[in-house]
Amino acid sequence: MEREKRNDTSFSRKRSFTFGAYGGVDRFTCGDETRPESVEDNILEALDSPTTSSKPFLSSANNQRDAELFEIIVKLQGSRIDEQRCEFPLPLKSQLLNIGGDLPLILPSKLGGYWIDPPLEKLRDVSPTSCHHGLDPESYDIMERDGEAKIYHEFFRSRYHHSFIAVDSSLGPLVLSVCLEEEENKLRVILRMKECSLHGTFSLSLFTNMPSAVELAKRLCDKVTVPKFDVVSYLKAPVLITAFDEHRVSSNFKFGVLYQKEGQFTEEDILSNNEESEKFRDFLSILGDTIQLQGFTGFRGGLDVCHGQTGNEAVFTSFNGREIIFHVATKLPYTEADPQQLQRKRHIGNDIVALVYQEGQTPFLCDVVKSHFLHCFVVVRRVQREQEAGGVAYQVSVTAREDVPPFGPVIPDPPLFTDRLQLREFLLTKLINAEISCYKAEQFNRLELRTRSSLLESLHNELFTRSRCMMGDPTVAVAPPSESTRGPSEGSGGFIENFKRAIRVRSHSFETLGVPRKNAGNSSQKPKVDKDAESDSSGTTELKDQASPQEEI
Repeated sequence: MEREKRNDTSFSRKRSFTFGAYGGVDRFTCGDETRPESVEDNILEALDSPTTSSKPFLSSANNQRDAELFEIIVKLQGSRIDEQRCEFPLPLKSQLLNIGGDLPLILPSKLGGYWIDPPLEKLRDVSPTSCHHGLDPESYDIMERDGEAKIYHEFFRSRYHHSFIAVDSSLGPLVLSVCLEEEENKLRVILRMKECSLHGTFSLSLFTNMPSAVELAKRLCDKVTVPKFDVVSYLKAPVLITAFDEHRVSSNFKFGVLYQKEGQFTEEDILSNNEESEKFRDFLSILGDTIQLQGFTGFRGGLDVCHGQTGNEAVFTSFNGREIIFHVATKLPYTEADPQQLQRKRHIGNDIVALVYQEGQTPFLCDVVKSHFLHCFVVVRRVQREQEAGGVAYQVSVTAREDVPPFGPVIPDPPLFTDRLQLREFLLTKLINAEISCYKAEQFNRLELRTRSSLLESLHNELFTRSRCMMGDPTVAVAPPSESTRGPSEGSGGFIENFKRAIRVRSHSFETLGVPRKNAGNSSQKPKVDKDAESDSSGTTELKDQASPQEEI
């Protein structure tokens, strides 16, 4: 009876327990209800087993010493383990012990905080992305992350226009662009602020005379209080302004791919898979082509293409003008002595969306992978169809954090795909839209606002300083162009890359353009012109997962 109670307790343990340097691991499997005995089991058995006077197992002093040692180990490891634990819902425990019948692809977290589609209740009106029709590739539309990002490039750069800058006491830096469209007798205006950009068109008939920059800015935002704007005279200003407007636009995406076998419930078990089954390789071929990383020239998503430090292979594809690379867990480096497999988690744990491929009927728990970045999982299970139907089908389910808005394409009812090309179209579109939708979550939205604010401040400072240089102001030294005027780097295209670029641009503007820092005493630092020597880790620590170091992407 006591032994059964311990087995029940160990199953509800939130994560596989690791003894750090002592190397003991307590794992469980559900297929045969057996698991390797751990150091903890040996100690418990020793404490529970009756001792005889003729052949004692341990003296009371030794028992006490071992118990105290075990208690110290638990306390030392407690905070790290607690941070990584996730517990299965108790009502489903007995069902999971005897896997049989159809189990859902995804189980909710005990603590909540995630939505699942299709919902476990299978009520259509409960689904966050309710399906009102079946499979229709025509409806697989890719979302735009910033629909107005290219307005300046489309309507301004090919026409004669002016840009103006100012600093508002409440709104901060302002960058205004005004274009006269004579053929339509109207003015097109863009006002860039820290929170957003406002765009509008005004008929010239609304004004008696040509309106001032201040008047146009106030028509777009009545909170503008500046008395005047300064004219931007820098000849390369359109390049800088375009780079700012389109900093959120990316044609590159990276997604994680996890391989979950039958009976695997923990992050450690899933990340420790090395062997790829034929069925899994067949599924990867649906996503894209397996490429050799050595010398690869496409979008690499942070993978090493020179020295093989992130494995030899990856899965890559081009889709509707976008380049996508997949961080496949089984293709990333495996470390024998590391149960957490940080070499794998450093990439997958820092992706925003991951795809989970299931073999068998073991459900995936929403928060089994601990990461500050991962906000959405698309789970796919291979299903063997009935004999009369023939062939293989793939069942799909999606889970995301509760502050991630719904996104398409809608999951069909029933959520099964039999056509490989249709499955590919659906998954790639769903993954791209998932990442774009995740940016609207509170955590990313807050960081993105900070990124935009920093980039706008840098843009204003550079336009102001270079315009003064253009006018011959002797107090301003000529400096090399900042990073915002350069083309995107080889591995760019990600949200975190934009944030790191904002920090580097701001630092560069402060140190090379003579703009005073808020903290005195740092103006004497030498300019940083070597991009490779710059630190890429600035500003990302507040979102880093301790078990998922962010690498340059």
